[in-house]
Amino acid sequence: MKCMQHAPFFPVLHRILKPLFPGCLWLGDPQRREIALTFDDGPHPRYTPPLLEVLDQFGVKATFFWLGCQVERSPQLARTIYQQGHGIGLHGYEHIAFPRLSPAQLQSSLIRTQTAIATACDLPPQQVKDVRPPNGLFTPQTLRLLKQWHYYPVMWSVVPEDWVLPGVDVIRRRVLEQTGNGSIIVLHDGPQGGAAVAEVTAQILPLLLQAGYQFVTIDTFRRSM
Repeated sequence: MKCMQHAPFFPVLHRILKPLFPGCLWLGDPQRREIALTFDDGPHPRYTPPLLEVLDQFGVKATFFWLGCQVERSPQLARTIYQQGHGIGLHGYEHIAFPRLSPAQLQSSLIRTQTAIATACDLPPQQVKDVRPPNGLFTPQTLRLLKQWHYYPVMWSVVPEDWVLPGVDVIRRRVLEQTGNGSIIVLHDGPQGGAAVAEVTAQILPLLLQAGYQFVTIDTFRRSM
């Protein structure tokens, strides 16, 4: 998925998969002018701090889906993000597609990530239960296991494919064209896509705010469903 551009197909894929897998959070309330801005693959010591400055400048709270190995590399940065009131979710310990892992490996990956977050942020591991599968890849068995272990799978509705570096203008256009009530936007503040994430975010936030959208965290969407 990360070797060529699939951006035109993601909206179609979303419409197909959303009714097939209702156990995932794909969208917030389409009747409310609320959207969730999410970031995967961090925290990153170079790319995440300027992103946090942009979010703070506009008073926006986002949700970060973290890799456990990245949290262990930058625990103080993770703690800062949490203390600033942003939402936190799991993206696995390393960026490995969940279907490639055995059930025991998947459970270990999630627990290790929870433990890393709990240690960095001084919170109970069980408090972090939202999970976004790397690359958005899962199987019915993946979802059954996540439900069995009391995790909440979180997907997306706006995927501008920033990780292939199409350029800030292209990413901005894709986000603005696809965003609507209840949208879950996914960008990346990790090694792939992170170099442009602060600039992209600085450009889309004022435009989305001017359009009347209110930014909420993923747990707000989940509680309202």
